[in-house]
Amino acid sequence: MDLNRATIIGRLTKDPEARTTTSGINVTSFTVATGSSWVDKTTGEKKEQTEFHNVVAWRKLGEIIAQYMKKGRQIYVEGRIQTRSYDGQDGTKKYRTEIIADNIIMLDGKGNAQAVPTAGQPASNEVRYEPAPQTNNAPATPPPSTPNTEEISIEDIPF
Repeated sequence: MDLNRATIIGRLTKDPEARTTTSGINVTSFTVATGSSWVDKTTGEKKEQTEFHNVVAWRKLGEIIAQYMKKGRQIYVEGRIQTRSYDGQDGTKKYRTEIIADNIIMLDGKGNAQAVPTAGQPASNEVRYEPAPQTNNAPATPPPSTPNTEEISIEDIPF
């Protein structure tokens, strides 16, 4: 069994860039910064490290991100990791590793950034990628499962 899953929470480093492919499909690219900190045991000095993650969102999910998300906003991204190669302007082969988003949650409350709920679902900041209907005779891919939206109180945590 294989698993290709990435989950990050971080902040957008710049406004998302929305484009449309030649075939008319919307795609949005953005970068999310995640940070970690620790104390160096030998010096007692606090250290910090920031990672930058390239994220790509397709179709409606990309449209929503382009419309509501801006630089500095906090976001939860869930998706799969993909590395693609291309030839650079100097003729060398270059590689780019990206997270292909299929679920996002807008985490901070800046502005009026609320996702529009789909029919039959409660309003929330969570946005899931819904694949386009297939036009060939291949079996349809089931939509991602909806997480349990039941609230948890601090008393429910067993530790």
